[in-house]
Amino acid sequence: MIHDIEVSPEPPTELPRTQNRGSILIVEDDPRMQRVLSRVFSNEQYSTVVAGDGQLALDLFFRARPHAVVLDLILPQISGRELCQKFKNHSSETPVVVLSGITEVADKVLLLELGADDYVTKPFSPRELTARVEAAIRRQHKPTLHSIYRFANYEIDFQKMTVLCGGINIVLTALEFKLLKFFAENEERVLTRDVLLNEVWGMNLYPTNRTVDNQMLKLRQKLEHDPANPKHLLTVYGAGYKFVP
Repeated sequence: MIHDIEVSPEPPTELPRTQNRGSILIVEDDPRMQRVLSRVFSNEQYSTVVAGDGQLALDLFFRARPHAVVLDLILPQISGRELCQKFKNHSSETPVVVLSGITEVADKVLLLELGADDYVTKPFSPRELTARVEAAIRRQHKPTLHSIYRFANYEIDFQKMTVLCGGINIVLTALEFKLLKFFAENEERVLTRDVLLNEVWGMNLYPTNRTVDNQMLKLRQKLEHDPANPKHLLTVYGAGYKFVP
């Protein structure tokens, strides 16, 4: 746990020189935790950029273009929830891993809706945290679709996060875009609920797989002309779901 880590001098907030594995933006207002997190990622050959409040975090996000963000929720000036949304609105491909002492499932679901890639609860294992961050980075850097994806009478721009159906805009949440994109990357493939939880939600915090079912219901209501009889987002009974363009 974090108490076993040797604490190093507090890192500066100015932009560091880039190291081999890229940079991690650490958004945390506790100076001791800043030092701990900086040491954790430095040991894994990442450079770190540290912000102690929401406004500085936003400034550094635009300047540093980090490979990933480790984000606390309770911050001065701008809350972690608002920051997560701003980060994802500006750069949806940058992974955001929330690190917080808040354990309520409702808060975790809200962060997912805002686009967070994962959620680690304090106190934490440094090995687990780095593994979660690296998994989020791998998911974002796997081969991607072309920016514009079309099926039926839908036109989806995954980069701009827009969906048009016959010229009419359909509003999806950040999580719904992630789910739809994963389906589009795996056309005709049967995807189990566990696979969807691991690859789209990126975490294991739900007691049942009803989370996937509820999200599929919402996505069908937005994308299927007859949600009760879907043509594209299909249920494969006893197995999972399949996307048929």
